[in-house]
This record gives sequence, structure tokens and C-alpha cells, in this order.
Amino acid sequence: MSTTSPTRTGPVSPADGESAQPALLYSEEEEALRAAVRDLLTDHCDAARVISRTESDTPHDLSLWKALADGMGLAGLLVPEDRGGQGATHREAAVVLEELGRAVAPVPYLTSAVVATDALLACADGGEVLASLASARRIGALAVPLHTTPGAPFPVARAADGALHGELAGIADADAADVLLVPADDGGLYAVGADAAGVTVTRQTSLDLTRPLARVVLDGAPGQRVGAAGPAVRRALSTGAGLLASEQLGLAEWSLTETVRYLKDRRQFNRPVGGFQALKHRLAQLWLEVVSLRAAARNAAAALSAGAAAAGEDADAAVAVAVAQAYAGQVAVHAAEEALQLHGGIGMTWEHPVHLYLKRAKADSIAYGTAGAHREALAELVDLRAP
Repeated sequence: MSTTSPTRTGPVSPADGESAQPALLYSEEEEALRAAVRDLLTDHCDAARVISRTESDTPHDLSLWKALADGMGLAGLLVPEDRGGQGATHREAAVVLEELGRAVAPVPYLTSAVVATDALLACADGGEVLASLASARRIGALAVPLHTTPGAPFPVARAADGALHGELAGIADADAADVLLVPADDGGLYAVGADAAGVTVTRQTSLDLTRPLARVVLDGAPGQRVGAAGPAVRRALSTGAGLLASEQLGLAEWSLTETVRYLKDRRQFNRPVGGFQALKHRLAQLWLEVVSLRAAARNAAAALSAGAAAAGEDADAAVAVAVAQAYAGQVAVHAAEEALQLHGGIGMTWEHPVHLYLKRAKADSIAYGTAGAHREALAELVDLRAP
């Protein structure tokens, strides 16, 4: 059961009187990028290695991160060339996230190369820090709880006498970060070295073992103000939510593909289990959900790219992100649950990787806002609030 979309390059040309719509099919360049990332992950991110890392004190695979971020230059995809990056768009970053989701890779790509990077792109004085993230010399993390919805209030540190004080919990990938972007009560966003005096990062227990959370305690930590926190955090969380849908798409596609493959091989009553009509119906329904998720995720990535090109907050992008996240979480979780159930007894074992996908899907379903929060945001955006 294939879910591969045909390849198409270039934008869609509108007919007279029609507005231009983004091309949602993958370009040749995006497919080439996908192939390169998938080849690297196949060689360096097999399931056994990921499971082994979850049992260790070093869940992040920093050697894989170096190969992706430095060797392939993916850390700076969203950064313009004149600022030290690759000058690509959110569409290319979305393709990378699809493959990372498919491999449930334990690397801080979403948190550093997307969220922290996008926050710095909105800051006037973050050029030096941005260049260090784009070149993969440092890993960044936005010190805002992972569950925060775009546009929602977020906790801030207290700024006093040029130092930061406070405690921030639920920060994704903070224990792998070299620099933390901390919003403060004076309205500023500060770059704080993770190894600076007065900074303590403690890993928290989290469901997703491949994207650990941490508590950050600031006790008189020095920080460099890089810009205004409000616009930067709103932009970063919106981008994170929109591109998270591509990671969820990768999770769902892996779950569907591996389940189909397993049911073709597993036999019962001397016939493949996948031939049973009831299971065919479940897989067909799941395939339809995954196809719909692909459309929503691609639309969010394309809309974010168009909004970034317009150099401002874009209403279409906000709607596309809300639509994608209102749908993506439930599909990814459903796909992972079906994979677990339809793999039977083997799917319940620790040695099989399906539990990693279910945990990541569950964690992603509340990351950057729940589906309900995004539906409420969408209702406001399109003026269809509940009575």
C-alpha cells in the first residue's frame, strides 16, 4: 500500500481571476533531499541503536546530529545565506522532519534548527548566536515549555541587575543545548549559555524517551539580550507547530508501512493475515487518514514558507498551522496504536521499535498545543466561534 505522492516542481500557475495556491507536491530537489537524509538515517539510526540510547544516560545521538547538521548542512536550512545558512524554506525543513519522524531520530533538529533558529530570525541582535546554530557549532533550545500553544501566555524568567532568575520546566532538548533562549519579564529574549554560572539543567521524566524534557533553573545567570521575546516566541512556536505536523506525518507513514509489511508476512490459517477483510478495512481507513495528514502538513509548510517570504505574520499561515495541528496528533497516535495492535505479541516487546513511535506520537499530540487548543485558535481565525 504505497502512500508516495508524485513529484512536481515549481509553483502552481493560477488561472485568470484565481488566487495563487502553493504547490503541495514534492519537487525534485525535495525528493533528492529526502533520499539523502533517509540514506544517512538508514546507516546511522536503526531501531536497535535508538532503543539502546533510550536505556543509557545519553539519549541524544550527537554523532548523528553532527552528520546531519554539520556534514549535510541541515542546521542552517531556514537561515538566509547572507546570515550564514543554506537559504532554504520551510518546505525543505518539513521534508527533513518527515524523515526524522520516520526514524524517530533522537536529535534536536526540531528544537534547535527550527524553533530556536526561527526565534532568532525574529530578533534584531541575535546574529552571532544564529550563525553559531546555523553552522552547527552550537545547539539551541527555546526555554518555553514544549506544550505551549502558539499565541498563548508562557512563563518567563525574572530579569534583575543584568542577570536572570527563575525556574522553567518542560523544556525539550535543553540537556543537549549549548545556548538557551530565555524570555524575561522585561520583554526581552536572552541568550544564556547552558554551562554559564547560575544555570542548572536537570532532566525530567518524560514519556518520549527520544526527546527528553528538562527543568532549567536560573540563579543569577548572565544573558545576552537578542531581541523582543513576544514576537520571537510567537513566531517560533507557530513554526514549530506547523513543521511538527511533518514529523507526525513521518511517524504515521512508518507505522502504516511497517504494519502492512508485517501483515503480508504473518500467516494464520495458512494465509497472510493481511488478506483478512476486517484488517484490510482498518488499513484502508488509516491510509486515507495519512494521505489527508500529508496534505495538511504540506500545506502548513508551504504557507509558512510563503509567510516568511512576505517578511511578516501571515494569516494564511496561521490558519494552515491550526488546521494541520488540529488533525495531525490524532492521526499519528491512531497509526501508532494500530501498528502496536496489529503487530500482535511482538509489538508489545521492548525490542520492537513500535513503542518508540507510540510514545513520540503521544508526546507530539500535546507539543505546541493540543488539537483542541488549535481548533479553538482556528475558530477565532476564521470567525466561526462556538455559540
